[in-house]
This record gives sequence, structure tokens and C-alpha cells, in this order.
Amino acid sequence: AVQLVESGGGSVQAGGSLRLSCLASGMTDSSSCMGWFRQAPGKQREGVAAVWPGGGSSYYADSVKGRFTVSQDNAKNTLYLLMNSLKPEDTAMYYCAAAGTWRCSIGVFNSDRYAYWGQGTQVTVSS
Repeated sequence: AVQLVESGGGSVQAGGSLRLSCLASGMTDSSSCMGWFRQAPGKQREGVAAVWPGGGSSYYADSVKGRFTVSQDNAKNTLYLLMNSLKPEDTAMYYCAAAGTWRCSIGVFNSDRYAYWGQGTQVTVSS
């Protein structure tokens, strides 16, 4: 089965940086759309960033555009999310997701597009 394992979360001061990693295994389609989502306590899950490894297309939520960068290392089967200029409102549990067979298009931040999810990694940003 497809397995996604996130790592790299932690606690940082506002303005700091973190790089999250998502190790994927068992993927049938290596060019699957991959996404990052986050959910803060008491709030709705929201899409953060997504990438289509096969075509190099990337997508960002307005709230993180210019601060976060999504990338991948196909040889390592790893998805990354580099988060710069972190703000307290970025505090959330961050989840890696894989569509499996779908390539990124409109609707990349619709969680129903993704069939596989990791367990999450916590990011806490303090003032």
C-alpha cells in the first residue's frame, strides 16, 4: 500500500524557517499530484501547496505564496515544503497527501482529490 511519512516539524520563532519532508513509498504512478495541507485546532483543513512532479507545475495558497516553496526529489521519493518567514498563524499540523493517479490541475486544494495521507507533523510558530 502507499505510505506517506512526514518529518521536519518543530517549534520556531516567528520569522524562522523549517523544511518539511514527505517520504513516499508504494506509489504506482511516480508522477502523481502531491500536496501539502494543514489543520489548526478548531479550524478547517486547508491546502497549502501542491506539485506535479511529472510536469514541474506547482501551486500555492495565497496565504503562503512567496514564503513557502514546494519541491521534490524523485530519486529519493521525497516531497519537500520549505517554509520561510514563518508566522504564528502558520501553526498547524501539516499533512502530506498523494493523489495516486491524478495529475495536478484546478482543484489541487480540494482534499477529496487525494487518496493517500501521511500522519502529519506539527509546526508551531511563536511570537
